Formats: sequence, structure tokens, C-alpha cells
Amino acid sequence: MKIVNIYTDGGCSNNQSDINTGGWGSVLEYNGKTKEIYGGEKNTTNNRMEIFAVLMALKELKTTDLIINIYSDSSYVINCLKEKWYIKWQKNGWINSQKKKVENKDLWEPLISEIQNFNNINFYRAKGHLNLSKNSELEKWHAKLKKINGNDFNYDLFIKVTKMNNLADELANKGIDENR
Repeated sequence: MKIVNIYTDGGCSNNQSDINTGGWGSVLEYNGKTKEIYGGEKNTTNNRMEIFAVLMALKELKTTDLIINIYSDSSYVINCLKEKWYIKWQKNGWINSQKKKVENKDLWEPLISEIQNFNNINFYRAKGHLNLSKNSELEKWHAKLKKINGNDFNYDLFIKVTKMNNLADELANKGIDENR
């Protein structure tokens, strides 16, 4: 089966203020080739951009007969998808565990719909904004992410994911800059 790796990031300049600009970036990798996509919008949030990055990447895929590995630095997105919080949200009328309306329902619904098109999809945490020249930081974060992602998350994979996540971050910043 074909493997597609997707690296995503979202960001928001002046997050939680009345006037802000958000951006998202995704890198899709298949068979040694990459495709970069990005965008942005005004008056948004960081979480919306993180969700949007995953959604837009999945919409790029032309077939569902794939193994998909999604890497994101958003705990919110990865935990929701990996732990399937959305199943309880849907059962509870889009009310979360704090008895509040789920934020970003308008993005979660199409994202969940996209995810359900695939039989083999995996979600992994990445560390955003990590400087690859700081070895002590790299070792610390590799150990932490290995605990989260499992023992198959070896050091070489960690370095690759970090590089690709940094690229997704650059794309998200491009989306912000082009929408200011």
C-alpha cells in the first residue's frame, strides 16, 4: 500500500485579539516527492488554522487506498483525532467534556468526514519551532515524543519530522504574510 506522510502547522498573528491574521501550511510527501500547500485568513484563531491545515492536506489526496501518517505540533488536533474525542462530541450534540459547545465545529465536521474516507490513518505529535542545531534540545524532545508516538519514532524519523514540520511552519507564516 502507498504511504503518504503529511506534515502540518497553523499559526495566528495576534491570536485572541480582535484583529488578527492566521495561516496554515501542509507538506505532503509521497514516494520521495513533496507538495507544499498553504493559505490564510483574517480574524481567526491558531486552533482553526491547525485544523484547516490537516483538512486541506487530506483534500489534496486523490485516492483513499493509502497509509496516511499525519504529523502536527497541535496537541488539540492530534489528541482529538487519535483519541477520537469527536465521537463523544457527536453523541453529545457537539458538547465537550466541560459541557460547553465544541469550538470550530464548522471545521471538525468536514475534517472528520475526510478522515472517515481512509482505512489506514495515523496521527503523530511533532515539536514545532525546534532549532535543529541545539543537540541537547533535540535529545530531550526526541525522548518526549517517543513516549507519545511510540518506540517506532526513532531519532532519524524525529529529525525528518522536525525538518518537515519547520517547513510547514514556514508555509503557515507565508499564509499569514499574504493575508495581512
